[in-house]
Amino acid sequence: AMGRTPHKSSMEMDNAEDYKIVLDCLNKVNMLPFKDRVFSSLSGGEQQRIILARALCQETPCMILDEPTNHLDIKYQLEVLDLVKSLGCTCLCALHDMNLAAQYCDRIYVLKDGKIETSGTPEEVITEQNIENIYGVKSTVQVNKDTGLINVIYHPKHIYKNRKAECKSETSE
Repeated sequence: AMGRTPHKSSMEMDNAEDYKIVLDCLNKVNMLPFKDRVFSSLSGGEQQRIILARALCQETPCMILDEPTNHLDIKYQLEVLDLVKSLGCTCLCALHDMNLAAQYCDRIYVLKDGKIETSGTPEEVITEQNIENIYGVKSTVQVNKDTGLINVIYHPKHIYKNRKAECKSETSE
């Protein structure tokens, strides 16, 4: 029962309680139907959810998750982060999606070149100025009227190039 190792002595065998916890954690990440599949036969997203289930089996008060939503469809990204949030434990989580970070994180630390560039609440950190200064990307940051949460809209460079070209052709006519 992988994930239960921290609760075992060096030669202790898995017991019924370990298997119950493993099955419960697989169920929490919607992977119970895959319990008999070989890990390498699973898709990237399925593997990601199995890895999270293994972490949940440790029953620790603090979790460190490196891109837990990587390779997941939107539905599963939200389910995984809802689950992590519901655990009530401290979680240090690396996320690259600013919208997910704004929705699920109480505090955000933004790294640039391996150093903390800024930190604070989502409202303090996720700003148009920070996104442009840190990532070199223009954006619009707004509050979603339905949820009250921050929503980031990115502005790809090709849009600006096309709009500039359109504006030039309109003014030259």
